Amino acid sequence: MNMTIAGPDGHPRCRWCGAAPEMLHYHDTEWGFPVSDDHRLFEKLSLEGFQSGLSWRTILMKRENFRAAFHDFDFDRIACYTEQDIDRLLGDEGIVRHRGKIEAVINNAQRAQELVKREGSLANFIWRYEPDQSQLAKPQSVSTSAQSIALSKELKKQGWKFVGPTTVYAFMQAMGLINDHADDCSIREEAERVRQQFRRPMHSMSDF
Repeated sequence: MNMTIAGPDGHPRCRWCGAAPEMLHYHDTEWGFPVSDDHRLFEKLSLEGFQSGLSWRTILMKRENFRAAFHDFDFDRIACYTEQDIDRLLGDEGIVRHRGKIEAVINNAQRAQELVKREGSLANFIWRYEPDQSQLAKPQSVSTSAQSIALSKELKKQGWKFVGPTTVYAFMQAMGLINDHADDCSIREEAERVRQQFRRPMHSMSDF
């Protein structure tokens, strides 16, 4: 199966981004580009958790609503949420109103605070799980990896929720820990160039 389609400019793009205009913009400007900002990393982990059982397009279309509802995914603020906040979120029609997932974000915010105290930042911890090039599968051919399984296992050990290996792998794809753009996707080279210039928080851990 051909992994790409022609974009509006005639250049090839990963096939999945043809589902909607907002998906194309997300693909071209965000997906696969490295991120070291803790709030963005926490946001993406949270939204991947909300996506469970749904499509990413559904979540992406609601992303600004999620950001407003969760104080731009400032985990220090979310960690202090009360039952009143849960009721507020359950009444917010602009987001996915799932009590378990909402409570997981609050729990994970508290776990994120603990992790930052130990590691200095989320980025310091997460970027240790960047795979070596020799460990990468063919683009978009798998839904988990040794690294996503290891990161998922460690997060669960620390008490995080909704962070299974598939969720974590999608997070790693999006946050640029791997470049999973199709080989002939016109954005792949740009994403790799940015990855090469990216200053990683810590050395990678590739011995899983």
